[in-house]
Amino acid sequence: ASARPIEQCQSIIAKLAVIWMGSMTLSVPEILLWQLAQDTSPVSGVVTEYCTMKPSSSLPESVYSLVLTYQNARMWWYFGCYFCLPILFTVSCQLVTRRISGTEKKIECRGTKHSQCESHLNCTIIGLTIIYGLCTTPENVCNIVVAYMSPDMSKQTLDLLNLINQFFLFFKCSVTPVLLLCLCRPLGQAFMDCCCCCCESCSPDTASSEGSADSKLKTEMSSSIFFDKPRESPPPLLALGTPC
Repeated sequence: ASARPIEQCQSIIAKLAVIWMGSMTLSVPEILLWQLAQDTSPVSGVVTEYCTMKPSSSLPESVYSLVLTYQNARMWWYFGCYFCLPILFTVSCQLVTRRISGTEKKIECRGTKHSQCESHLNCTIIGLTIIYGLCTTPENVCNIVVAYMSPDMSKQTLDLLNLINQFFLFFKCSVTPVLLLCLCRPLGQAFMDCCCCCCESCSPDTASSEGSADSKLKTEMSSSIFFDKPRESPPPLLALGTPC
């Protein structure tokens, strides 16, 4: 592959800062909406604390009115910001990546290993998107159903829907690292190398040197996934930047 300038660390940090600040701004209404309340448990009779979706009366009047407006349209805000935006952004990036890759393949013949790494990375991103969509869809459906049918539903049904939401939330958080370790082979190999007990029980001592060499080779190959650069760069290319 032809030598390309590597994105500098300051540029990557700036993009991450924009993403994190935007995410925090979108989640501020949730912080103002929920608060702690106390109630007596009907089973044990003990006063317990629980989270309730009710804005605090101590908020300023202007903020309180905005939070009430957000509460009425929360299901659509949640559906748009936490479901539609990530899915649309991922699909758009995949389409742009495919178009750029197709154009580059016509101009220059790229290496087979590099193409395999890019396709593997795309499969990983698509897999994560599918898991996210499948686990978030029931939560959005439950939010819309509760928003429009909560007066006609019993407390047991509402508690069951909340339990389903929590289950899919924990399922998404637990499946995501497992999916990354399974789809990204260099990452999975590095994880297995860090587990001393697994390495000692699964691999013999005679193959330790070969395993370390293979893991080093896979680590070098994985670096080409995130940074498009030649493996051995000549001295003049060092001025273009260093990977973060």
